[in-house]
Amino acid sequence: MTDRWIELDGLVNMRDLGGLPTRDGGSTTPGRLIRSDNLQDLSEADVSRLVDELGVSDVVDLRTGAELHIEGPGPLRRVEALTHHHHSLIDERRSSETVEDLGERALPWRDDDPVRDAGFWAAHYLGYLAKRPEAVAAALEVVAEARGAVVVHCAAGKDRTGTVVAMALDVAGVPHDEIVADYVLTAERIDRIIARLAPRESYGAALAKQKPEDQLPRAESIEAILAAVRDGWGGADGWLRAHGWSEADVERLRTRLTT
Repeated sequence: MTDRWIELDGLVNMRDLGGLPTRDGGSTTPGRLIRSDNLQDLSEADVSRLVDELGVSDVVDLRTGAELHIEGPGPLRRVEALTHHHHSLIDERRSSETVEDLGERALPWRDDDPVRDAGFWAAHYLGYLAKRPEAVAAALEVVAEARGAVVVHCAAGKDRTGTVVAMALDVAGVPHDEIVADYVLTAERIDRIIARLAPRESYGAALAKQKPEDQLPRAESIEAILAAVRDGWGGADGWLRAHGWSEADVERLRTRLTT
């Protein structure tokens, strides 16, 4: 699976979701869905490779408005050919607050969180589906409708990205053990991910108070998402139908990822 890594100068956790087996004997199509850590540090060569070589047409940013404000626009924002979509998986709306007021309180890296074990992250992921279903569905709609490759990213490319990717792959018919294997693959890069985020204003203070193992992707966390969606709706396709998608919409996403 590690040959799916996309090596660029300005990030450490990008990989193509193509080449994964599906339950019907097929496989996911390369160049359709790419998962990544944040895109703030891309070089000009990185941008050229993503747009000109890999055919990226759309970017789905799952970070909060506070993160976007603090970190500022990345280099891809200057590429007019790309379409950018912001679908935060964290509800940060407060009637009396602006994005500027939210600060670290709106971020998922707060230093007052409990111990980050597999159960903690599983609860986080289930919270994305329960509290921000419209954002999850909207992110998947971008994947279904894009003319080229879609990059889905958050900060580390692990939790929010992992949740959306797991849903997409479940719709595509990828077996759960393969979805889990892709999720935990981020563990190979976790030290480099933390090193990227630690100097950044949005994440450094909180990460300094955590242990690296707090951020490790554990199989049980993503398994909880897949089990909940299977038991509650018969799978990610059923979850999407319960949240307003038609069967044709679901099939469009499935076809986009597998043909």
